[in-house]
Amino acid sequence: MEAMRLIEATRLALTRADAVQDVVVEAWQAQALAEVIGSYFAGSASPTARWEAQGLSEAGGRACGALGRPALNHPTLRTGAIRAVQLTEVRDPRRVLLALGVLLGDVGIALVEVACVAEEGLYWQCVEAVDAADESRDRVFGMLRELTAYREGGAA
Repeated sequence: MEAMRLIEATRLALTRADAVQDVVVEAWQAQALAEVIGSYFAGSASPTARWEAQGLSEAGGRACGALGRPALNHPTLRTGAIRAVQLTEVRDPRRVLLALGVLLGDVGIALVEVACVAEEGLYWQCVEAVDAADESRDRVFGMLRELTAYREGGAA
């Protein structure tokens, strides 16, 4: 499935999540998507962008790990409905990175809201996942800078 479709599906599911556990699952889904998109770009990017892409993949994986226990207990993920594994192509890298950056910002906000009402264990998992979402978002914007520099350098 094309990356934009996966990002849009995840963003829609995050906006519709009203229970704490559903928000955690959708945050996990978004970070899994960041991990997979980072890996996708790491295989085809310029050396500098590859470094950012690998960092994106690692940060996404770290966030999934932070949210792993609460998310993986959810029936949706137990049945294998992981969107990120459906990624087959990225048609417009710039558009995908911009949309992923927005999604990761939304994830950070949603996790802060969850942390405000969570018991202590989930609170700290959310805090760690918010940090990883911020790092993922920073890596996305680093990749966008590299993509812009590459296009400008190639056009000269």
